[in-house]
Amino acid sequence: VQLQASGGGLVQAGGSLTLSCAASGLTFGSYAMGWFRQAPGKGREFVTVISRSGSHTNYATSVKGRFTISRDNVKNTVYLQMNSLKPEDTAVYYCAASTVAAGPLLPGFYNFWGQGTLVTVSS
Repeated sequence: VQLQASGGGLVQAGGSLTLSCAASGLTFGSYAMGWFRQAPGKGREFVTVISRSGSHTNYATSVKGRFTISRDNVKNTVYLQMNSLKPEDTAVYYCAASTVAAGPLLPGFYNFWGQGTLVTVSS
C-alpha cells in the first residue's frame, strides 16, 4: 500500500494550496481518508476526514470554513483544498486511510499513512 502526498510548498498568509494524496495497493473506496498535520515540536493533529463514499466529512474547528476535503474514487485520490492560510497552518501534512467507515478523528484508527508533505505559511 502506498499513499503519496503532494502539493505542499511555501505560501504567503491568506493564500491557497491544494494537497493531493494518491493511493495504490488498496481498494480505495473501502477506506475513509483523513488528513493530519504535525507542526514542529508538536504532536500529530487531526485536520479533516472524508467517508468512503465522500458523503460525510468532518473538520477540526481550526480549519472549518477554510479547508475542504474531497475524493475521487476513480482516480484513487483524496484532495485537501486549503484557503485563507495562516502561519499557524505551517506543518507537515499527512494523508491516511482507515477501514472505519465513518472516518475516525484519532490517528490510532488509521491503517496506512503517507509520507507527508510540508506546508509553510509565511506572515
